[in-house]
Amino acid sequence: MASNDLDLGVWTRDLVRSFGERTILDRITLTIPPGQFVALLGRSGSGKSTLLRALAGLDHDVEGSGVLRVPAKTAVVFQDSRLLPWQRVLTNVLYGQPRARGAAGRALLSEVGLAGRERAWPSELSGGEQQRVALARALVGAPDLLLADEPFGALDALTRIRMHALLRDLVQRHTPTVLLVTHDADEAITLAQRVLVLDDGRLTLDLPIDLPAERDPGEPEFQRIRRTLLSALGVVPAAIR
Repeated sequence: MASNDLDLGVWTRDLVRSFGERTILDRITLTIPPGQFVALLGRSGSGKSTLLRALAGLDHDVEGSGVLRVPAKTAVVFQDSRLLPWQRVLTNVLYGQPRARGAAGRALLSEVGLAGRERAWPSELSGGEQQRVALARALVGAPDLLLADEPFGALDALTRIRMHALLRDLVQRHTPTVLLVTHDADEAITLAQRVLVLDDGRLTLDLPIDLPAERDPGEPEFQRIRRTLLSALGVVPAAIR
């Protein structure tokens, strides 16, 4: 159902996805300009991953009165790195990219801090290193849209902080449009230029994030935005002080 969009952004109108009698996405209308970094925040079961799968072209049963437009060159990063265990790291980076050369794969591995690990097996890498390979694989084809479905959700806190800095640097360097699905308000504020809240299949909040590139969670404005997002998620005030 997805078609090419010449402006390399994302556009949906009245997007609907139902499973039996349950509506997961309820008339989603969304525009993401080219190059914008958007975080999609929501509770478990709110429809976040369903929307991402629709944008990725992995769900062909979405409906809508309009159309779903995304760039032709789209890449996805999942919470699980989904590396091929029987292939070495460089082969994993180049997998599915017939036009990508070994030099491009090695350059991306260097960018993600894994120079010299081209011939390693995935089992020899830590969880954070495997996600670095997944990011390199997603970017080696120079996508115009990068979709990330809770890519750091399985990592420990310190590794997540490092991965946030890495993703920020990679996006600045490669300039794709980004939609990051997360359930972590702090992660959304740390990385995104704009945060959407999805609740019961509907977009209930669309909040621009006007903060410096380097963001301090201790700053008053960061905390104000955090309270706004958590309130939109239904978190009671006593729990967010």
